[in-house]
Amino acid sequence: MINREDSAVIKSLNELKTEEEGTIISYNNEEVELKRHLLGMGFVKGAKIKLEKIAPLGDPIKIKIKGYSMSLRKNEAKNIILRVN
Repeated sequence: MINREDSAVIKSLNELKTEEEGTIISYNNEEVELKRHLLGMGFVKGAKIKLEKIAPLGDPIKIKIKGYSMSLRKNEAKNIILRVN
């Protein structure tokens, strides 16, 4: 977690807490297949994401992006970098 002067906090998606929201700013891993998969599901820069729920054992997580809910594994979520206000 990195604090910026503008009071925004930079976190990966898997670090969010329930009901916390952020905006995608980049991807941590340049693995082409994973990035293509995420982009195809709407994980584009500037998209707003809200963590809705975490499974009882911590994986997967349920998120809301672009008006719909979906689940992601934490190993995928750690590659999505967000700005959290």
